[in-house]
Amino acid sequence: MDCPNCDSETVAFAVPDDLHEYVPGDETRVALCTHCLTLHPVMEADTASTADFTRVSDAFPTTEAAVPMALAVGLLDSFAVYRSEIEALLQRVERAGADPLLVLDRLASNRDLDPQVDLERRRKQLESVRE
Repeated sequence: MDCPNCDSETVAFAVPDDLHEYVPGDETRVALCTHCLTLHPVMEADTASTADFTRVSDAFPTTEAAVPMALAVGLLDSFAVYRSEIEALLQRVERAGADPLLVLDRLASNRDLDPQVDLERRRKQLESVRE
């Protein structure tokens, strides 16, 4: 499936049961755009364990931190609405052994990406609310 916003490729994945509460609506399968980093519902998806988030960027974790990181990135455009969900997802990323703020830094500096949201600004907001 291509992104409805920018027509780029997406990484489609099934949302694990323990992460459903962090996804808007009742979506069980979503896709993250490999260019603008938006999150979209999809009909078909890889399992969470087989989704290749390195297609977005090699900055993405490849461990169990990948899906919560993808969901958090996808929710960043609505930070005010999903602040608690984003914070919970980033805590899961940390517990899985990845540094979510470092991932955001690397995504922000990746010239191949054109995020819909200002990742540097969101990173600063996240840093201030986590102190």
